[in-house]
Amino acid sequence: MDARLRRVNKEIADCKNDKTSQIKIELIDENPFHLKGSFPGPQDTPYEGGHFEVDIVIPESYPFQPVKMKFITKVYHPNVSSASGAICLDILKDAWSPVLTLKSTLISLQSLLCSPEPSDPQDAEVAKHYMTSKSSFEDTATYWTQIYAGGPGPKGKAGKGGGLNGKDEVAMAGLERAHVDRFEALGFPRNNVIDTLRRLNYRGANVAQIPDDRVVEELLK
Repeated sequence: MDARLRRVNKEIADCKNDKTSQIKIELIDENPFHLKGSFPGPQDTPYEGGHFEVDIVIPESYPFQPVKMKFITKVYHPNVSSASGAICLDILKDAWSPVLTLKSTLISLQSLLCSPEPSDPQDAEVAKHYMTSKSSFEDTATYWTQIYAGGPGPKGKAGKGGGLNGKDEVAMAGLERAHVDRFEALGFPRNNVIDTLRRLNYRGANVAQIPDDRVVEELLK
């Protein structure tokens, strides 16, 4: 058994024996170098009550090279790509150390959900939302947690099971329904309005700074 496999097997066993962290690791297709990690969303955050899964690939030179991780569960967070699940976290790049483990890295991801770093974003649009209106950002992140991670949502209604079919596209984009309705009433398709207002970061204090003419100009492109 080579050193990499021995190390990975030990880490998986250690994680399985740890009943307190709630961090779980399992093999994908019986491959010890392609794993799925999971953890609960941290308390007192928009991610509370959600179950988050992470794709883990162990490189050949592990543990001297960082593991490759990305979220399988869609997450609304400045440091996670809302499209691909890619993660911006220093220990997954140049701050990696061989003393780090799969469990400690997943715990760091859990901590990242508690402490976004919008100044060093993976998803620039989400970071703009966070910096423009944190309360609106938290509402959107809570809704994503309900829809994609089975969280309770703002009204205590669990998502995931049947929520995807009835998801609210305006809430998903973190926009105000009245703003979307106003531009839709001008004859523009609803999906185009949502996409344009999201790109313009038409939220919070920004709304007063973006004239209607600018929005219409973008919608006509």
